[in-house]
Amino acid sequence: MPNILVIGATGSLARTVIATAAENPALHLTLFARQPRNLPPQYPAIAGDALDPAALQAAMRGQDTIYINLAGDLGRMGANIVAAMQATGVRRVIAISSIGIYDTPVRDILRPYRALADCIESSGLDYTILRPDWFTNADEIDYQLTPKGEPECGHAVSRKSIADFVCKLFADPAQYIGANLNISKP
Repeated sequence: MPNILVIGATGSLARTVIATAAENPALHLTLFARQPRNLPPQYPAIAGDALDPAALQAAMRGQDTIYINLAGDLGRMGANIVAAMQATGVRRVIAISSIGIYDTPVRDILRPYRALADCIESSGLDYTILRPDWFTNADEIDYQLTPKGEPECGHAVSRKSIADFVCKLFADPAQYIGANLNISKP
């Protein structure tokens, strides 16, 4: 039974991932957030900041997979997460970045997401990076995956679609290792 640490558990996408994961009792989530109030009570919650290496390292003990769903200083947060994973021996990471991070020039708003992706890709960890298009609240699961290096295509994708794919990775973490994927609605 995989143990999964959700970093950034209070975000709207993370909440959808958590709700989807709840449908699979074999998945054991631990939720990590700066202010973990109002999170689902069936999961352990840890108050912590991704800018605090010691808090990250403590939260990662006993975990099998790390799921990153953050905004802010993503380059620094990513470096802290990678260092904590290496210190604790956790190898599997799934990170949410953004569509458009490989456009030239990179738009300023996307630079943190590019920094996160670059950090994760160069970490030597077993990673999957997802670069979603804009999120919608549509009640649908309908998505396509486009590997890095191919033109990003498609349209805004539902949170439920992203959560479906992420939870498939939680359940079978050997899938898509080393993949950097755009996820969008066809």
